[in-house]
Amino acid sequence: MQNKGILYLIPTPIGNLKEVSPRILSTIDEVSCIFCEDTRNTQKLLNLLGKNKKTISCHEHNEKIMSSKVIELLENGENIAYMSDAGYPAISDPGSILVKECIKNDIKVTPLSGPNAFINALVGSNQDTSHFIFYGFLNSKSSERKKELESLKNYSFTIIFYEAPHRINDSLKDIYEIFGNRNITIARELTKLNEEFIYSTLENLVTNQREYKGELVLVIEGKINKNEPKLDHEFIKDKYDELLKSNFSSKDAINILSIIYKINKNSIKKIVY
Repeated sequence: MQNKGILYLIPTPIGNLKEVSPRILSTIDEVSCIFCEDTRNTQKLLNLLGKNKKTISCHEHNEKIMSSKVIELLENGENIAYMSDAGYPAISDPGSILVKECIKNDIKVTPLSGPNAFINALVGSNQDTSHFIFYGFLNSKSSERKKELESLKNYSFTIIFYEAPHRINDSLKDIYEIFGNRNITIARELTKLNEEFIYSTLENLVTNQREYKGELVLVIEGKINKNEPKLDHEFIKDKYDELLKSNFSSKDAINILSIIYKINKNSIKKIVY
């Protein structure tokens, strides 16, 4: 019986070509062909990488239909790659339908490590990284966007959105209206020459609007529980220093204090940093 092929999910650069790993390069060589979100964009990337490989269009409008073609090739023992335009397939991009069809047909799916905009934005955001929610793009219509935000406003976790430059200011207004004033980081043009992290508050960005260019990631502070006990700042700082002297890392010390005294981590950070 012929062995089935493997579907490789290949992340592509979000701005910097040097993010392409040796494993990605070797996998491109090994697959029979590449199904991709946009053959024009993928072909440009392949040309820059010096790779010659057949590309076949598989985007959000035809993914269900094209999945059957991919499955057929995989059933015949061919290894196939899927690439979206920037970052990971299936993260605010096509690919999830294809993965489900492969798993349904007992075909191995292997994701490769690589570039991802929201992870880069999160770790550079100065927001809490211990728990977070990645939401992706909000609805383009304000009324629908506000409904989405209402469903998210009570989460205490860091919340991450993608947004387009032409509607960022409208979205910030809606987020401020629903969430109230919170800390926010906007990561712009990640990995590119003009990469920028904007550390601010929702109130400040709404009051002082600016023009934004490039791909945008919004990293927003989770809801602070107003019922938290009133903090004795000196007491918390002393306990934090004691933990550091006991060779705990800053992150572990904050986690321990949060658990013991039932205090939001962001509140502790504002005291000890």
